[in-house]
Amino acid sequence: MKKIASFMLMAVLLGTACKKSDTQPDPKPDPGPPADTAKNVDIRGIISTDQHWVKDKTYRLRGYVYVNNGATLTIDAGTKIVSNKDSAGVLVIYRTAKINATGAATDPIVFTSNEATPQPGDLGGVVLVGQASGNGNHAVLEGGVDAAFSVFGGTNDADNSGTLKYIRIEYAGKAVNPGDEINGLSLYGVGSGTTLDYIQVVRGLDDAFEFFGGTVNAKHLIAYNCADDDFDMDDGFRGKIQFAISVKDPKFTDNKGTTGDISNNFEVDNVNPSNGFAFSRAPITFPVLSNFTAIGPNNGDGVSADYGYGMRWRRGSKFILANSIVMGGQKAGLDLDDDSTASYYKAGTSKFYNSFLNAYGKPFQVDKMVAVPKTLDDAALEAITTGVDLSIYYANAADIKLTDPFNNAMPNLQPASGSPALSTAAKFDITGKLDDAFFEKVTYIGALDGATDWTSGWAVWNK
Repeated sequence: MKKIASFMLMAVLLGTACKKSDTQPDPKPDPGPPADTAKNVDIRGIISTDQHWVKDKTYRLRGYVYVNNGATLTIDAGTKIVSNKDSAGVLVIYRTAKINATGAATDPIVFTSNEATPQPGDLGGVVLVGQASGNGNHAVLEGGVDAAFSVFGGTNDADNSGTLKYIRIEYAGKAVNPGDEINGLSLYGVGSGTTLDYIQVVRGLDDAFEFFGGTVNAKHLIAYNCADDDFDMDDGFRGKIQFAISVKDPKFTDNKGTTGDISNNFEVDNVNPSNGFAFSRAPITFPVLSNFTAIGPNNGDGVSADYGYGMRWRRGSKFILANSIVMGGQKAGLDLDDDSTASYYKAGTSKFYNSFLNAYGKPFQVDKMVAVPKTLDDAALEAITTGVDLSIYYANAADIKLTDPFNNAMPNLQPASGSPALSTAAKFDITGKLDDAFFEKVTYIGALDGATDWTSGWAVWNK
């Protein structure tokens, strides 16, 4: 009898411990189906000690899962982490914790849907929360995260949240409220000690990659057919990225309604003025980017009215985007919003440098100017970009000679023989920015060199 009573007490205590973390962020109870512990493991709640996930098991996220208390989550190459739509599992690596997820080109780690017919939003997403600095534009994490795990950032710009390498994140995106969402990969105050390399986000319901402050650097990123922005940066993000791809499905955007933001390949802000902050709030968002290939919808068959720009730089942000190809922007190619953002471009602090531009809509656009006379107009933006900044506008996308850029089901972004992307020398001569040791000093424009395909084996298309 005593043994039975003890067992029952233990069961009650365990049930109570699981209940809050399993259901708190989600409105519905989540009992979950019985798990085959030999091959399928349900993961829920809080992970406070080191765990090791292995290839011969499938791990199912049930609601929000938090790794905290300095724990390290190690995930072997080839491991599959899944989620069902009813719980839209979210993996949060919280401050002081680490993830060590190192896949391989032939054996990537995959976060994906567990549904028979996968849809965007079946998986919540992956969230790294670090202790690097930002400007406080966002006070807490978005997307319904438990209040106990909602604070991010700090003063350690070299903070290390671990490693993500050869990772694919499919069918992510969880909208708690309009503008309050989980992205494919969300990076909150993540520091430069973190390694991000070879990561693809596929068919996400919101942004592919969003950087909320921090100083993390990255290489070999792919955003493929995500509904909102592919590369969204704000809150004082100051990292570097080289070799990245953005491809838009003409028919796929999230539901914008009358007030929602349009979808772009790049959307970069410093702060949101609705938060009561001046555009000059420091540290100012200032990414330094090189060797991107970004493919917009290009008015493809059935294109959504909610598509915007190839590049939308706004709300007091600074940027350098160099040695890159941006094609097929629906409303415009290069868009600068507001006087503050335009003033940095006019002064030469911000640059679309030594790159190629094509757009279905206006190639150059300066918008939402208040100053009289305007800080910059469309003609002046074009003159700076194609003159001082050495970029080239191509009215005809075919003249850039990428192999098959607008074949959304199976895009081939390699420059073909005779492409100016191969004959135009890349430049890394902006002192203190592009001459940094982080950047590989390649000789070509765009993400690919015409011979080696770094997407092969681990990335997927036709989804």
